[in-house]
Amino acid sequence: MTGHTTASVARMLDHAVLKPEFTAADIARHARMCIDRGVGCLCVRSCDVAAAARLVAGTPVVIAAVIGFPHGAQRPEVKALEARLAIADGARELDMVLNVGALRSGDQAAVRADIAAVVAEARPHGVLVKVILETCLLSSDQIVAACRLAEEAGADFVKTSTGFGARGATPEAVRTMLDAVGGRLGVKASGGIRTWEEAVRYLDMGCTRLGVGDAAGILAGRPAAPDAAY
Repeated sequence: MTGHTTASVARMLDHAVLKPEFTAADIARHARMCIDRGVGCLCVRSCDVAAAARLVAGTPVVIAAVIGFPHGAQRPEVKALEARLAIADGARELDMVLNVGALRSGDQAAVRADIAAVVAEARPHGVLVKVILETCLLSSDQIVAACRLAEEAGADFVKTSTGFGARGATPEAVRTMLDAVGGRLGVKASGGIRTWEEAVRYLDMGCTRLGVGDAAGILAGRPAAPDAAY
């Protein structure tokens, strides 16, 4: 656990503000925290991107938008439009949920095309695409297949979880993903990461991003805030 400073860990955190009840005041409060604590990325609902981008303008904080959240069951055309609008509003990264049902059905062509539709919107603008697998619903073989399809479709990252599933990141799922992508894509652990020790463990494994709901608590080394459900 040596070599990790508060500043270096903060830069690798994607602080998620995704709960349905969050208000404009909540978005503003979390944006200010990200600026003050040096958090690298603020991840928001797609409807909040424009406001969030204004709140962090002129700072190093990057805005990410979730796409097809939280179940990934929208048609590819809908995800592509959501991605296009989020980019226009100021998103520099997209965290999209793949079509979990299609993957579990063995329809790999549909999964690949679904991811590719979002990548096609993002790539011309230099916007990163992270593909959320929802690993708690997948077998190890399905996780490997999802990683391969994300790579084939041109995504930049694979990500464990939405934070709204039955279980978030686990070391086992993250190891499977790291082995599957072999450094060609980034791996983002998300869901259930609530302490400094957990964050550092996933970074030491090889993750280069962490999705969290209480970045301030993690950076302070204290328990997560009660409203941090990510």
